[in-house]
Amino acid sequence: MIKENSLNIFSNFYFGLINNFKKIYQNSNFYEKRISKTFNNSFDYKPSPHLLSSIIKYQKKKYKIEDFVVESIWKKEISLKDYEKLNNFFWFFSLDLKSSKKTTQEVITKWINNNGKYKKESWEFDMTAKRIISWLSNHQLTYEDSDKEYRSKFDHMVQKQTNHLINEIKNSKKLENKMIGCAAIILTGLAYKNEKSYLDNGLNFLKNIIKSSIDNQGFPKSRNIKQLIFYLKYFVIIREWFKESQNIVPEYIDEMIYYLGSSYAFVWQNVKQDIFFNGNYLSENQEFDQYLKRFGYIFKNEIKELAGYVILKNRKIILAVDVGPSPNKNFSNEYQAGALSFEIISNEKKLISNAGYFSDKSNKLNKLSKSTALHSTLIIEDHSSCNFIKKESNFIVNKGLKVSKKNVIFEDNYWKISAMHDGYLKKFRSIHERTIEFYPEQMKFIGYDKILRKDIKKNFKFDIRFHLHPNSKVMKTQDNKFILIELEEEGWKFSCENFVINIDNGLYFDNKNSYKENQNIFISGMNNENEQIIKWEITKL
Repeated sequence: MIKENSLNIFSNFYFGLINNFKKIYQNSNFYEKRISKTFNNSFDYKPSPHLLSSIIKYQKKKYKIEDFVVESIWKKEISLKDYEKLNNFFWFFSLDLKSSKKTTQEVITKWINNNGKYKKESWEFDMTAKRIISWLSNHQLTYEDSDKEYRSKFDHMVQKQTNHLINEIKNSKKLENKMIGCAAIILTGLAYKNEKSYLDNGLNFLKNIIKSSIDNQGFPKSRNIKQLIFYLKYFVIIREWFKESQNIVPEYIDEMIYYLGSSYAFVWQNVKQDIFFNGNYLSENQEFDQYLKRFGYIFKNEIKELAGYVILKNRKIILAVDVGPSPNKNFSNEYQAGALSFEIISNEKKLISNAGYFSDKSNKLNKLSKSTALHSTLIIEDHSSCNFIKKESNFIVNKGLKVSKKNVIFEDNYWKISAMHDGYLKKFRSIHERTIEFYPEQMKFIGYDKILRKDIKKNFKFDIRFHLHPNSKVMKTQDNKFILIELEEEGWKFSCENFVINIDNGLYFDNKNSYKENQNIFISGMNNENEQIIKWEITKL
């Protein structure tokens, strides 16, 4: 323990020293000269702003630049969140094209006058990348009908910021920010055609992102569905920029879109439901589907298992189970400890669900939503199946788990998904094995949760939770043998042999950074056997 503390102190001291040195360097004249080496190339390719409609929330009401108090826009004291929005310039996408070009260009000029030299606050990596994309994509306001002096200043500033991104992309810690930065560098290379180094750099960075963070099946190594869709959106945007600028699309970009798209079809388009595994919550994927359709992208995938998820379905029922391992700690920022958790969707309504995800890392609900207790699976002594540690503002996996003995059967009249994980092996000398069977003709689910112990020196408490949608109504029968579930016009019956079943209140994180109250069914018991099987059933009435 003393040695570990000493290493942590040394590590903090070392990285603190590095950060201080970096701060001095980036504020030096040497760094200013380095990123100021730009080229007198003209802004040739003008990207269409509508290509970004998959990542920009366009408002029906458009604003004129005159609606803003442009004289004092940079002087107001605002929150950090608003400061980021102001300085990334994505608000330009909400401007009416009838806005004054002169006024818009004056706003950019004032920003350059105040921030032309590197400042940490206004040159944060993702903020800078978004600013470049916005300035170039909104060229009808930011560039058209401007004089030679303004154009020279604009071109120099775009390239200077791109130079900064090239210097910093390796140091950016968030994969999503790396992707945005990579897109901005590529767009600069396409826009200023005669400067080949920007495009070469951007494409090399893109290859590194593919190699380091996406597996051979075209799924992020994080196993995060949100990240999968994020990557797909940016790869499609980059491809459309290449097409529109009349450049040949690199073959590996087409290949990556094919694999990412196939994964997207598996987790969303085949089911048209958001499954709450591993950092996922309600999406706006219907809008993205329209975007893909508009640009002619069609994805298909008929397999039953991908990236540690099994999804079985017929016309009425969807059964989804997480049978995947925890990701490497470097990819676990959004991971939730939900091994062997499952969801049942009946006639497009969630019967059994996980509780979703609270993504705001500054809120204590973020850590709570990573807990195994927020999933429909087994918990031992209120401990999660994975151990998390805090690194900066993130809770990442410290000690993960492996999944083995996976078995999937999908027949017309019989479904079965089974697997086991070792997340409780070290602390409780126990393995959790789960089997879920479904009989479509009887509309009956039968589950077997098995606890296999290496020793039984000490008894421990276990719970199995089954989270319900907030719209569900539940009632326990007088004989305490059944729990009745009413989900809109459907009725279901839950039962368990030999163990107590109860109803508990909980939180449901279906929307980003918000929650609702819901209820969950739980089975409780004490384990004192080498092999204990908890059998439960869910049957439609």
